[in-house]
Amino acid sequence: MFHPFIRRLRDLPFPLVTAVNGAAAGAGMSVALFGDLILCARSAYFLQAFRRIGLVPDCGSTWLLPRLIGRARALELSLLGERLPAETALAWGLVNRVHDDEKLMDEALKLAHDLANGPTVALGFTRRLYWETLENSLEQQLDLECRSQRLAGATHDFREGVQAFLAKRPAKFVGA
Repeated sequence: MFHPFIRRLRDLPFPLVTAVNGAAAGAGMSVALFGDLILCARSAYFLQAFRRIGLVPDCGSTWLLPRLIGRARALELSLLGERLPAETALAWGLVNRVHDDEKLMDEALKLAHDLANGPTVALGFTRRLYWETLENSLEQQLDLECRSQRLAGATHDFREGVQAFLAKRPAKFVGA
């Protein structure tokens, strides 16, 4: 089963960039969609292929898809098993960006590099806030935001960010 792997993707302490270059089918679709920032090549497509082999969707797709694109579209993808082109996935809000095929990996690496050089502790907390909001009440989410803000505010990166802002210079984050 892929479920332990999917849980590990969800629980990563840093943002996850995924790049889809070709088919993201079945479990591959789920893995790609567990990214926080999802980039696609123009020729890429998504496919809930489970129906084609007599299985039900898994790897978290029945939890994730309705939250990303709504119940009707999630059911359509799963029941019909039709290809969803990258441009349509972008229009539906399923992915963040679509790039020309030959530029996809450069753009994905550039984005990942930018995140890795940012305030990684705060970015990790931000990621967790968005993953947990799907299950939290407003009160629970406000409490989680408060705890996360306190922890982020105690980091070296926060102090550096404020100093850089006041000095009108780019911040030099170190991930601590």
